[in-house]
Order: sequence, then structure tokens, then C-alpha cells
Amino acid sequence: MMILEGCRSMLTAREGSCNVEDWRERISIDPNICHGKPCIKGTRIWVSLIVDNLAFGSTEEEILEAYPSLTREDIKAALAYAADMARKRHEAARQEATGAVQLACSGL
Repeated sequence: MMILEGCRSMLTAREGSCNVEDWRERISIDPNICHGKPCIKGTRIWVSLIVDNLAFGSTEEEILEAYPSLTREDIKAALAYAADMARKRHEAARQEATGAVQLACSGL
């Protein structure tokens, strides 16, 4: 097992697991499919459905049983996508807050 260190977190990567770049190979966003919600390619299964199920305590096995077209790699891609979006959202919020502080200070 290899440990990847981030600014304030540690991510565990196992051989053969999905990394942040791999999610792009498994997830599509098409305005003509599910109103543009991120889905596992070739399905109408939303990434948020997978992440929600995991958040509420479903196991990978339960999700795979409920959605036989999914693979373990699809579930990992959904989590990698969610993690990537959370990082980007955090960065955008941080930049927005920094900009607001700079704007407020410039009026002094």
C-alpha cells in the first residue's frame, strides 16, 4: 500500500485502484443524459447516488448487487470524482473569501 500525502490529509492508494485522474475515464457529464448530472459512463447511474449510498452505510457489495452494471472501479471513480469536486469547491470558497477580505480592506 502506498500513502499519498496532501496538504492536510492522507489518501490511500492501492495497486489497481482508481486515482483522481482515472475518474474521467469512467464518469460522463452529458446534458442529454440525466439532465447533465455526472453518471457512470454507459449508464444512467448518478455519481451522487453511489456516494449517497456509501454515506448512508451501504457497502460496495450492496451497491453492486442493487446495480449489477456497476463495477468496484466505478464506485472508486465516483468517490474520486466526489473528492476532486470537494477539493475544487473548497479552493473556490477560499478564493472567494480571500477576495472579499481584500475588497473590504481596500476600502480602508
